[in-house]
Amino acid sequence: MNSIWLAVAAMGSFYFGYRFYSSFIAKRIYQLDPDYQTPAHELEDGRDYVPTNKWVVLGHHFTSVAGAAPIVGPAIAIYWGWLPAILWVAFGTIFAAGVHDFGALVLSIRHKGRSIGTLADELIGKRARILFLFIILILVLMINAVFAWVISNLFISFPASVLSIFIQIPLAVWIGYYTYKRQGNMLIPTILVLVIMYGTAVLASYVPALQVDLVHMFGGEGQTVLFGLNGVSMAFLTWIIILMVYVYIASVLPVWKLLQPRDFINAQQLILGLFILYAGLLVMAPGVTAPMNNPAADDVSWFPLLFITIACGAVSGFHGLVASGTTSKQIDKETDARFVGYLGAIGEGALAIITILAVGTFFSGSEAFASTYSSFAAAGEHGLNAFIQGAGQLATGLWIPAEAARTIIAVIVVSFAATTLDSSVRLMRYIISELGEVYEVKQLTNIHVATSIAVISSAALVLLPEGPRGLGSGGYLLWPLFGTSNQLLAGISFLLITIWLKKKGRPIVYTLIPMIFLLFMTLWAMIQQVVFEWSGYGANEGDLLLFLLGAIILGFTIWILMEAVNLIFNQKKL
Repeated sequence: MNSIWLAVAAMGSFYFGYRFYSSFIAKRIYQLDPDYQTPAHELEDGRDYVPTNKWVVLGHHFTSVAGAAPIVGPAIAIYWGWLPAILWVAFGTIFAAGVHDFGALVLSIRHKGRSIGTLADELIGKRARILFLFIILILVLMINAVFAWVISNLFISFPASVLSIFIQIPLAVWIGYYTYKRQGNMLIPTILVLVIMYGTAVLASYVPALQVDLVHMFGGEGQTVLFGLNGVSMAFLTWIIILMVYVYIASVLPVWKLLQPRDFINAQQLILGLFILYAGLLVMAPGVTAPMNNPAADDVSWFPLLFITIACGAVSGFHGLVASGTTSKQIDKETDARFVGYLGAIGEGALAIITILAVGTFFSGSEAFASTYSSFAAAGEHGLNAFIQGAGQLATGLWIPAEAARTIIAVIVVSFAATTLDSSVRLMRYIISELGEVYEVKQLTNIHVATSIAVISSAALVLLPEGPRGLGSGGYLLWPLFGTSNQLLAGISFLLITIWLKKKGRPIVYTLIPMIFLLFMTLWAMIQQVVFEWSGYGANEGDLLLFLLGAIILGFTIWILMEAVNLIFNQKKL
């Protein structure tokens, strides 16, 4: 089948979703008020609460939520066939992700920029708030570990991408000062930065001296360096340390100094990357060689795991954390929430669609696909690399050399993942501070103490667990739990939005239906994983780390749902 028709159908559905459905949700359900004083104005502090142009906020929000997950998840889920993956992305984006992200943003704006976790106190009860905050804390801790693992592996696999990524940081700081202090326009400097970054990436692709190849510097895979680690493991450890130092600094700086300008640069990268890939698709018009439905995928059932594997790109609980944790504090007018929240979800859906098509058209035939995607485990191991190779192949349709194209795609993917890591560590700092306030532990409310805890625990989680990948197995091992936990969080966020709408006397069906769907699918998948896989029950060996974290999240989720049901049935009118 020609891939162009699939892309046109998906983009047409997204246009319908934003133009009509989000407009209906904004007017009839969330009832946006252009005169409402947003927290960015009411609580402006120059660090976290900063009224910002909606395009800049969209850049921050879009790139924070569109990390590597909407690439990795779809690249794995195509294992079951391209049709179920595309359908879930398209319908999930329109009716679940857009409404969820938009709703979490509005809910936070209407409650002084408070995070979705703290709002459980007001909407359900104090116990629910504590439980929800701990679920969120575990989730963002996993996100930090997973994305640090992803970035480090990409740096090792694509050393030509490293220099461009590090050049971006001082240039982003310069843009931040230029825009905030001098009230300059951010677009032109951003274009200049992209030219420098991609010029560096292309040059590094052909000049080995510009490639930061730590494995080679440490003597190669077979060379023992320090602590019994070989060249690859030592390179991985070094990158993790560098990343943790960077995210510490990034998370304590005011948002306008690094976070906003870097996110705006990455938003332009994402737009440019999507243009290159969709334009390459249009020029090359490749046929989809991956199966529409893969009958050989019999080792793991797509139902319900498809809806867990593709989280970001269809609907994701992490989006609600970003929307209520950082984005809501930057919204200038409440009416900007539709533009930022729903359109951000659409952008991520577009990224997930092109990921499916890039992988689906990369292979020479069905046999080549089956060889790479021989099992679900193989899909998890090779999916990201298949996307980078497939995306590079599409980019050659615009006469970009294949080697340079792969490096540029790697730069874009690392940039997205780093943006998510930035925001996630900042969110973890917020949550630790909130828990410090709840339990009256003053030290935890200190910005540097909270950030240090976030950074050290994240590094430990990615480095310490033993597993098949040696050093750094933590990020690899946590990926299965990340998807399930993420969707449970989305379901609980939908629950809070629904309760708030009920209290306001507004229709709840548009949030209730996706809430029920998500909670049903994710609880089913989580029970399967915790009870029958990770516990060691039956023939499975089990996994203590995943079992403990999964059991805690599952137990807390069921407890929150029981609190909510008790609230609903014991109050005649919410």
